[in-house]
Amino acid sequence: MTEAILLVGGKGTRLRPLTVHTPKPMVPAAGVPFLTHQLARARAAGVEHVVLATSYLAEVFEPYFGDGSSLGLHLEYVTEREPLGTGGAIRNVAGRLHSGPGDPVLVFNGDILTGLDIEALVATHRTSGADVSLHLTRVQDPRAFGLVPTDGTGRVTAFLEKPQTPEEIVTDQINAGAYVFNRSVIDSIPTGRPVSVERETFPDLLAAGAHLRGMVDSTYWLDLGTPQAFVRGSADLVMGRAPSPAVPGRCGDRLVLPDAQVAADAKLSEGTVVGSGAVIHEGARVSGSAILDGAVVGPGAVITDSLVGAGARIGARSVVSDAVIGDGAQVGADNELRSGVRVWCDAVIPAASIRFSSDQ
Repeated sequence: MTEAILLVGGKGTRLRPLTVHTPKPMVPAAGVPFLTHQLARARAAGVEHVVLATSYLAEVFEPYFGDGSSLGLHLEYVTEREPLGTGGAIRNVAGRLHSGPGDPVLVFNGDILTGLDIEALVATHRTSGADVSLHLTRVQDPRAFGLVPTDGTGRVTAFLEKPQTPEEIVTDQINAGAYVFNRSVIDSIPTGRPVSVERETFPDLLAAGAHLRGMVDSTYWLDLGTPQAFVRGSADLVMGRAPSPAVPGRCGDRLVLPDAQVAADAKLSEGTVVGSGAVIHEGARVSGSAILDGAVVGPGAVITDSLVGAGARIGARSVVSDAVIGDGAQVGADNELRSGVRVWCDAVIPAASIRFSSDQ
């Protein structure tokens, strides 16, 4: 297998444009745009040609990734004129594939961070004779996901919508967003209209007697659909919990990019990333957070599990926890921002204006 389709757009990470100026797919995770990690892992698994199927913000990808040669890949870009859904997006790029009808094609979602053994998924697909093979993962609470039960041989037996009652939870296996399709299956997807692989393509194939194989791989898996998950994913990449050959440095408690300034007594931990040109002042404590390029964290400030946008400023002694601070925003000294608060780009919060703790 040397080809892949990367689905970009969809729901993406829900960092609203007015919260972070940087287009969503290009927000850095562990120092580089998130898609870099996915492309690098595909290349490490033997993929040489990737078609990016995009539905929005397509103009940001090609200037950054170009023809893919810097990653050892040949990249092409296809943009939907109208939203086509996951299946429609796959079919829309079929003309750019070089593979024959029986050849396998890797397809993976652009908002999933995973440690999937891609080569094992492809090997499972080949040896089983499947038409489509799916990466499945197990979750503790499957109520927010569609369920994918399999029989004792690993063959998919059903695709079930999100369960509403305990009786409907017949498995903890869910669709993890990576597949191997036979090229002939891709060519059979209808054209010119929206198609969902989850709700239409896969159930229809199953009903027609096609062989759908599930491979349960319980390595690292994270849906980056929220800012909190995105920050966590970045930290996990830095700490090596999520594998990627694209992390620009050694795995550890912190990743400080070139030209950043970190005071000697500042404490960085839990996979914190400090972007180029950012400044962390004396006495600051930053844990599990992403401090983007040019941001400033003032003396004694405490940042936990948060995203601080490019050029933003956090004042002295301010506390920021589970928050997104937009690019260019200014948070004055002695503020306390907690519990998922979002500060829009370029907003200004005066000193000592907000607190969450009691007056005591």
